[in-house]
Amino acid sequence: MATGLSGQLIRKYLLIFGDIAILYFSFWLTLLIRYQAGFNQQLAGHLLPFSIVFAIILVIFYVDELYEVTVGRGLIDLLNRLLRSLAIGGGFAVVFFYLGYGRLFTIKPQRVLLIYLVVAGVLLYLWRALFRRLAKSSRISNGLILVGWNSLAAEIAKVLVSKPELGFSLKAIVVDAPVADVPAALHGLVTIRGFDQIKAVCVEHGANTVVSVIHPRENPSLLRGLFDCLSLKINFTNIANFYENVTGKIPVTAIEQIWFLENLTERRKRLYDVAKRLFDIVFAVCLLILTLPLIPIVALFIKLDSEGPVLFRQVRTGRDGKSFTAIKFRTMIQNAEQNGPQWAVKNDTRVTKLGRLLRKTRIDEIPQLINVFRGEMSLIGPRPERPEFVEQLQSQMPFYKERLLIKPGLTGWAQVAGPAYGGSKEESLEKLQYDLYYIKNRSIGLDISIMLRTIRTVLSRQGQ
Repeated sequence: MATGLSGQLIRKYLLIFGDIAILYFSFWLTLLIRYQAGFNQQLAGHLLPFSIVFAIILVIFYVDELYEVTVGRGLIDLLNRLLRSLAIGGGFAVVFFYLGYGRLFTIKPQRVLLIYLVVAGVLLYLWRALFRRLAKSSRISNGLILVGWNSLAAEIAKVLVSKPELGFSLKAIVVDAPVADVPAALHGLVTIRGFDQIKAVCVEHGANTVVSVIHPRENPSLLRGLFDCLSLKINFTNIANFYENVTGKIPVTAIEQIWFLENLTERRKRLYDVAKRLFDIVFAVCLLILTLPLIPIVALFIKLDSEGPVLFRQVRTGRDGKSFTAIKFRTMIQNAEQNGPQWAVKNDTRVTKLGRLLRKTRIDEIPQLINVFRGEMSLIGPRPERPEFVEQLQSQMPFYKERLLIKPGLTGWAQVAGPAYGGSKEESLEKLQYDLYYIKNRSIGLDISIMLRTIRTVLSRQGQ
């Protein structure tokens, strides 16, 4: 069996050579698309200049840690990094071709470069997604050791076992005293050792990644053990950061107020927020115009299906706790809440037959584009909850009101990655963890991923 370090090198080399192959294949495909019959005549003139661009792109990939294989990154993070790196590489290419024209070469490949960036971006993303699958092989996966045990460690262990494509193989769970709540399937991985023996455990299992429940500052024995591992070139991370990487959630039970001060620096998001607002306006206007012929048809069917108004208006809590009136097509029977506010649940008997179809296809959300245009909502963000539920949940779980730091959205990370409903404290807590992840990591790449997942949900009629 390959050691952790050699497995890491195998993964890195595979990524590098795979990227080189994809860059040149994309180049070939781009010339074929652009010049078709004249492909062969253009190949020689383009090859050397583009090879220089490829070398720079590979350097940018390296600097942006796209070859750092010891940390399990999700597809969202991959998409963000690819978009960013290709944008930087594209900017370099524009300058390079502008300055080099007439001096180093005679080509002006404006269209070729544009087509190339699109083709290469798609193929590189597909290749990296395929590589995650290849990472299931134990020969190239990273051996991982958990130090300590709690509920977060249990969830991480479950994820690593069920998702080997993350590139980690759980080798051992190191505890300094017996623990009772380890699942039976993991009993064989439990190792009772002093924490100063971490190095011996890493060597024994060929592990190169250590994730600790305990902060080394709080345990001198663990600190000594980890310090001894420096020669092994292990990758050490705390459990909260690793949990975020592999689950796409923020563990609210393991963070404190300082986490928000360290991670939610809104100044860095100003340009993104401006771009997102412009996109919200343009998209809302365009989609309202496109769906205009559909609106009277939906309104007619709602009136024929059940008694009550066509539109449903309800007060929701928005950014910074400000209230606004959300507008949707009515999907429930009239007076559905005559006994007071109620959580939506699976197979809710209050939902009409037509309402189920409207929810599955997200057609009921179309009127909320008006809220987006007004600036009360965004296309993507946390789900807007009712003030009654916000007040209730704030008293039941930590940091719930912090999800109100940004505008609510028509769709969001919690909606596409989390549980279908938030009708219990447990599900609401899980959705909160997804919401905080989005607030921290929101970006163009993450927004694109959420939109794609939402489109898939709409087309498959899996909405709730």
